Amino acid sequence: MAVTPPVCDFGTPWHDFSLPDPDGRMHSLDGIKGPKGTLIMFICNHCPYVQSVIDRIVRDAKALQDIGIGVVAISANDIAEYPQDGPAQMKVEAEKHGFTFPYLYDETQEVARAYGAECTPDFFGYNADGELQYRGRLDASRRDAAPADARRELFEAMVQIAETGKGPEEQIPSMGCSIKWKAA
Repeated sequence: MAVTPPVCDFGTPWHDFSLPDPDGRMHSLDGIKGPKGTLIMFICNHCPYVQSVIDRIVRDAKALQDIGIGVVAISANDIAEYPQDGPAQMKVEAEKHGFTFPYLYDETQEVARAYGAECTPDFFGYNADGELQYRGRLDASRRDAAPADARRELFEAMVQIAETGKGPEEQIPSMGCSIKWKAA
């Protein structure tokens, strides 16, 4: 089922976390944040919305890292129901696509809940002070990738945040598969 998250709640502070990568190494927000801002992405392996743009995500993440934006991807899906989203498969996915950023597993789903993540992909762009400035989409892609020349909305917003500390007023929410929450 496709889910569209709410629009950006400007100024909302980020939430500290410490999560493992597929090799068990712990990563914290302190070690990930960039001097000019931070992009926190909730993604997963199986979602067709993510798969249609994963190479664009990797391209834009690398370019953002080059200008001082810290980048991290987090998978929070219930792997009992979606085993393809587990750490072993996350490692394969990261290597296959050449991730230049940590890909972390939120087993308890506490981090995803703290951020209010709703779908994959779900992008949270913060300024250097840890204030939310972007909660929009990557580009015009949906379940299928938009044309190759589609406007790079996430990338442009994060560059603006790096330069000014403020995100664009107009943002179009991301769309994707719902986070696969564990049964209560």
